[in-house]
Amino acid sequence: MKHVLLALVVVAGFAREAQAQSEVQDSVEDQIEAVISQQMAAFRGDDFAQAFGFAADNIKRLFQTPETFGEMVQRGYPMVHRSQDVRFGDLRREGNAVWQRVLVRDARGALYVLDYLMLPTAQGWRIAAVQLLDGAENA
Repeated sequence: MKHVLLALVVVAGFAREAQAQSEVQDSVEDQIEAVISQQMAAFRGDDFAQAFGFAADNIKRLFQTPETFGEMVQRGYPMVHRSQDVRFGDLRREGNAVWQRVLVRDARGALYVLDYLMLPTAQGWRIAAVQLLDGAENA
């Protein structure tokens, strides 16, 4: 009987730990999705200063000003600048990197698949890179 009770206690402990890990993962996903969504909303409103605030330090060093950053996004990522529909795919870890898959539909209706490299900072999650992936209706 003692062994059965011990086994139940151990199983209950593992279940609580798994639930806690799941809640942490859900929280991370929610935070990352919120950062990306807020940046896209800032771009739609041409608020490049606010959008720049969601960039990681490496991006800020590279572009130096919100205006330069905004010009790059307008030219290089017009689907992000004027997204019509945004959906979130898988969040995955590759070593120390955290990647968020994002599906974006632009104003013409074309679908794009992007990967966002996310970094945890003292200010919350920040966007360190965006990769446009092949295989979407990018025509």
